[in-house]
Amino acid sequence: MIHVKEIAFTGYPVTDIARARAFYEGVLNLKSSAVWEDGAKAWVEYDIGPSTLAITNFSPEWKPSSSGPAAALEVEDFDAAVKAIRDAGVKIVVEPASSPACRLCVILDPDGNSLTIHRRNAG
Repeated sequence: MIHVKEIAFTGYPVTDIARARAFYEGVLNLKSSAVWEDGAKAWVEYDIGPSTLAITNFSPEWKPSSSGPAAALEVEDFDAAVKAIRDAGVKIVVEPASSPACRLCVILDPDGNSLTIHRRNAG
């Protein structure tokens, strides 16, 4: 029987590592915690709380897609995050919405991968 303890990482394929890093580090303000490079190929990790988000262009078979799974990034200030996203010209595919549990919007990274910007409601 398998016992899964935690999610080790969420990975996103990208086509242009410099452009992707400019987005994840510049727009989303993430700090890289580990980088492995082999020529033009790279694997970059961002530790976020107890989880890790990784971007990579190591595998040409792993293609970016807006229709695949999406990581939800919990933010401290939802309105400020949405403003920063709009100011950076990031494409929003699901406009900010509210539910009894949270506020969220879905954006696309430069390769078209979906990311959810999320804020749990207090309670």
